[in-house]
Amino acid sequence: MLVETSANGSGVSARPHGPGQRVHDDAPDTIADFVRLAALEEGPEREALRDELVETWLPMAHRIAGRFRNRGESLEDLRQVAAVGLLKAVDRFEPERGAFESYAVPTITGEIKRHFRDRMWALRVPRRVQELRNKVRVARRELSQTAGSGTPTIADIAAHTKLTEEEVTAGMEALDSYSTLSLDAEVAAGDDGYSLVDTLGALDTSYDTVVDREAAKEGLRQLPERERAILYMRFFEDMTQSRIAEQLGISQMHVSRLISRSCARVRDEALGAQKGQVRREGGDRPGLDR
Repeated sequence: MLVETSANGSGVSARPHGPGQRVHDDAPDTIADFVRLAALEEGPEREALRDELVETWLPMAHRIAGRFRNRGESLEDLRQVAAVGLLKAVDRFEPERGAFESYAVPTITGEIKRHFRDRMWALRVPRRVQELRNKVRVARRELSQTAGSGTPTIADIAAHTKLTEEEVTAGMEALDSYSTLSLDAEVAAGDDGYSLVDTLGALDTSYDTVVDREAAKEGLRQLPERERAILYMRFFEDMTQSRIAEQLGISQMHVSRLISRSCARVRDEALGAQKGQVRREGGDRPGLDR
């Protein structure tokens, strides 16, 4: 029989422990309080006892939170998450099932792990990929600690975890997705260093020109020869409407009307062709032609 000091300073408590069971100073004997809590109806007395139990076991929650420090989250935030897990454990614990610590530790640990899984990823990835990442991370650590072994290969990890090599590859890629690199971060050292944003391409507007040109071809083919000539002189030879009118022997007003009418026909032909393409693509899909 071992004697422990209660974490809330209420004195000492004697608790029997089995052989090899680890004893912590922040694991007080509160079984009688939990039995009383389970028997109380909702009300001020129950709330007060519940708060007292949470405060008594809070040092244990902080100890568990400390195991996850240096993983990109502040210790204070981890303690807050652990406190939430402790609160859930107090509310759900059934005294007849055993010691509270045996139930609270996995509950608090699970709450912290969920926090990392759901809140700490800079990039949102599917849960299955997150699970693959954890399996790969643990397997790499275990294989690296094996005496005489070097850096484990994908095949080694796959054999160790019973995963396929494709799944291991996905998990290894997810290892780098936990955090992101700033676009302002330098990717080269020395005076010639440049930031990551300098490696990104810019929008090429020439593609829009190619698309527009291809879309207008059919409409231009359908125009009368004189109207095609007028459009060529206006937009390719950069002639004014007055010069075009003088060369063709017609009025400038007539040239203006022909240009407007020709452009409208080409535009309508291009837009009509695009709509027809969408209808043809949609008609090949079940249920879209109804």
